[in-house]
Amino acid sequence: MTHDASKISPFAPTKLAALPAIEGVRFAACEAGIRYKNRDDLMIAVLDPGTTAAGVLTQSKTCSAPVLWCRESLKTGQARVLVVNAGNANAFTGKRGREAVEATAEFAIKATGCDRSEVYLAATGVIGEPLQAEKFRHLLDGLVKSAEPGAWTRAARAIMTTDTYPKLATRKAKIGTVEVSINGFCKGAGMMAPDMATMLCFLFTDAAVSAAALQQIVSSGANTSFNCMTVDGDTSTSDTCLMFATGAAAKRGQKPIDEAGDPALAAFTQATHELLKELAIMVAKDGEGLSKFVTLRIEGAESDAAARRIGLSVANSPLVKTAIAGEDPNWGRVVMAVGKSGEAADRDSLSIWFGSHVVAERGERAASYHEPTIAAYMKAREIGIRIDVGVGGPGCATIWTCDLTQDYFAINADYRS
Repeated sequence: MTHDASKISPFAPTKLAALPAIEGVRFAACEAGIRYKNRDDLMIAVLDPGTTAAGVLTQSKTCSAPVLWCRESLKTGQARVLVVNAGNANAFTGKRGREAVEATAEFAIKATGCDRSEVYLAATGVIGEPLQAEKFRHLLDGLVKSAEPGAWTRAARAIMTTDTYPKLATRKAKIGTVEVSINGFCKGAGMMAPDMATMLCFLFTDAAVSAAALQQIVSSGANTSFNCMTVDGDTSTSDTCLMFATGAAAKRGQKPIDEAGDPALAAFTQATHELLKELAIMVAKDGEGLSKFVTLRIEGAESDAAARRIGLSVANSPLVKTAIAGEDPNWGRVVMAVGKSGEAADRDSLSIWFGSHVVAERGERAASYHEPTIAAYMKAREIGIRIDVGVGGPGCATIWTCDLTQDYFAINADYRS
């Protein structure tokens, strides 16, 4: 089975977002030959002294060596440099994986003069193959020296694996009377059922915000964005979402914020959460081999957490996903997926809509159900499914996913070989 690697997602933007420079952060990327040829696969972000850091990392029990490194660095909440490589996840690599992380960090420290705890590392790609850090660690000094503020797109491209386009987004918000910028980019297309974040996501802001406040904002934002998105139900070993605040806005009069609950942070928090949702949707819209993007809305559940679990049960069902790919309005598969979630649902009160069309209500096929009408709706590129699980609870959730096509199998059958 072969896959056309040049095939671009039907949802790829015609124009990439233009991200403004953020004072206190510079980027550089290069071709290090880690796995790919004729493309950048090594990226560095250089951060000014005083930058605070926060993040959420995969809950996978087989997480990568870079994830373990970031867990330690996040304890300090300070950052000076981020190094990311694509093509090799440095996961399930044992002692050699730890040595590769140490070697990369050592060269990053020498290049920037920072402390060990101010280094952040991330990697994405093949699992189980030793990462040969000696191939690229000597490049870090040159990358630090050549880093520039406007290289957002190049940095975003350098971390891609099976992605068909770079994913970038930006927001502005006011803290008090001072406007700050929030930029972010991420990668992800397969092995996507995040258990904290997406495979790799990096956010940067010039806001002056403490690491503790930043941590609360990122954690809560991940729960309603990346943790509500799935492509194939598989949680990566490398999930890493980091946010860095350079504090440069303090020079323009922004009062530094220490507490996440500070009312002055409300607009900033909302903007950050919106940016995370935009990036999560971009990932779902670049799901490997997809032909359709699907938005699931779950209502009437016992709690928001229950609604989310029901939604993910539906979104991760191969039978639901292949029905959508085949443009088959098979709402019976949706009923099945709700039932297997383990959450409370009243079979005799369950209602389902495909788009604006009710297909099932009060536990049976809707009296107004008209197969040709629903079949015509299923030909749309974007599909909406709404489910009221019938227990009358306040719980609701929105989940983003995509269909499952022959191309998904082709991509993953070819991935490692």
